[in-house]
Amino acid sequence: MTAAVQGALDVDVPWALHPQVALRPESFGALLYHFGTRKLSFLKNRTIVAIIESLPDHPDMRTAIAAAGITESGSAPYVKALATLADSKMIAPR
Repeated sequence: MTAAVQGALDVDVPWALHPQVALRPESFGALLYHFGTRKLSFLKNRTIVAIIESLPDHPDMRTAIAAAGITESGSAPYVKALATLADSKMIAPR
């Protein structure tokens, strides 16, 4: 994982869906809807969906990513996607 990607999101703290966000599984992945901002996000990557769903089961995001079978060297695209979700308030630190 590059320093720039890692610096964009603290993967060493616990994360979860924002309390105002609902996740609805779909055949293509999932929909995320934020009731506060009324933003809708389409997740077309099932691995990202699995990571988000497993966040409450892990002490930090790094562990959740690893539990999804993503190696440290392959984690940058996932961290980038999760950083985008954090920026849009779909996920938040616990």
